[in-house]
Amino acid sequence: MALILKPGTSWWETYARCVQVAPEAFDSDRLRNLTRGEWRRIGIPGDHVNAVDGTPIPGPPLVDYDEAVAAVAFALEEHKLWADVDLDERRARVSEAVDGLIEHRDLLALLLVWEIGKPWRLACADVDRCVDGVRWYLGQIERQLTAADGTQRSPLPGPVSNIASWNYPMSVQVHAELVQALAGNAVVAKTPSQGGFHALTLAHALMRRAGLPVTLLSGMGSQMGEVLIRSEGIGALAFVGGRANGRRAAVALADTGRRHMLEQEGLNAWGVWDFSQWDLLAQHMRKGFEYAKQRCTAYPRYVVQRRLMPAFLETYLPVVNAIRFGHPLAVEQRDDPLPELDFGPVIHATKASDLSRQFDEAVHGGGIPLYRGSVGDGRFLDVQDTSAYIAPACVLQPPASWSLHHAEPFGPLDSVVVVDTQAELLAAMNASNGSLVASIATDDTDTGATVAEELQAFKVGINKPRSRGDREEVFGGLGASWKGCFVGGDLLVEAVTYGPGGEHEALYGNFPSYSRRPSR
Repeated sequence: MALILKPGTSWWETYARCVQVAPEAFDSDRLRNLTRGEWRRIGIPGDHVNAVDGTPIPGPPLVDYDEAVAAVAFALEEHKLWADVDLDERRARVSEAVDGLIEHRDLLALLLVWEIGKPWRLACADVDRCVDGVRWYLGQIERQLTAADGTQRSPLPGPVSNIASWNYPMSVQVHAELVQALAGNAVVAKTPSQGGFHALTLAHALMRRAGLPVTLLSGMGSQMGEVLIRSEGIGALAFVGGRANGRRAAVALADTGRRHMLEQEGLNAWGVWDFSQWDLLAQHMRKGFEYAKQRCTAYPRYVVQRRLMPAFLETYLPVVNAIRFGHPLAVEQRDDPLPELDFGPVIHATKASDLSRQFDEAVHGGGIPLYRGSVGDGRFLDVQDTSAYIAPACVLQPPASWSLHHAEPFGPLDSVVVVDTQAELLAAMNASNGSLVASIATDDTDTGATVAEELQAFKVGINKPRSRGDREEVFGGLGASWKGCFVGGDLLVEAVTYGPGGEHEALYGNFPSYSRRPSR
């Protein structure tokens, strides 16, 4: 049966709802920037297409350097006023913003479907994690702002600057901004250029209506980076992105002494050693394909003991062959629920093309094409652009010269490395000089614990995957995957406030002089 678009969910119907809900931020033909305390029709919208079907839409309205400077200067003045607002009032305003997110949860989720290709269930989960996480902080903030000696932690001397990636606009970026504001800081945020800017615009409209001191700008990183990182008065930088941009941010910060949280990529790996619980691993493998592995804690590399390869293949190949992908809003009948998919498109057609080219590169270099699915196996409308879609694929024994041998693909392209010794296992799992997570599949928990101690990963799971986590759970990275303060739970509040030591306070994080090993 031919598939149809779920009635009422088209891009332009979705956009029209945004115009109705937040006319101050959405013009009929373009977005506005939230700068100098108002939503302004400034900036030049670039060419853009949505991730799901390639429909051309107005891109983020890019502001120039002078406007970015003015926006940061205004945010600094707003920060001074907000820092004097008492905690009860800050808590009330953040609660009001959360209520707005709850009221418009489905619209925010639908924007995430269209902009960054999340299946409906995962888009809703992104909004819900944001809301639930901030609610936890609302209940904990009084304790979190009380230092060990009983004194009160204070806001930073200037606003927090946020430069985030496109893949989790709500549960990472908006969540962090709301906690930063709750702790007494004004917020300056840059919209990612690849996607998520409509959802962020709607969220920030609701935040601004609640009286929160937030600024949201669109612009080219090459032009705005200097302003958002080095401007006089910025209190801290929160960055999520790749290592190349992270290195540039770190260099720009080097002589400032400024608080920073730089989350960067790393090649997260599953190691498989002396293992027999294949049904359990199959469940983790299947869940790992959610959102096409476009998340910082995805596992695209398996490092497998040679004698276990037959059992590994008997587990992996049926899993990857059963992955469901396609148009997230395509249904058979108008009243059908939205489909349960593992993933939709990747972020854009160029990324899909790059992943296909990188698969071919690995094979031409001597890697074994273990699996390559077909886009034709996906669920699509009869006539739609599928250039941003790619089926799961996997390369066995990729060559050391492969462009992804030491880097994460950020897409559904796996690789498998076969090893004979634990030394080889460790070397292969540590290929990227640091990662956010890693896991060991083993029947011997003592062996698992021993291997875990040698892995350059912030979180290590034994017979389970690890995730970013939230609330009480610390999050960070080892090696080149992270620079600066660790976050999560109380540490997120500590990172954006001053304790008794002021700017010289010792913080828990990945700093050049840091020697304390984090709890796994």
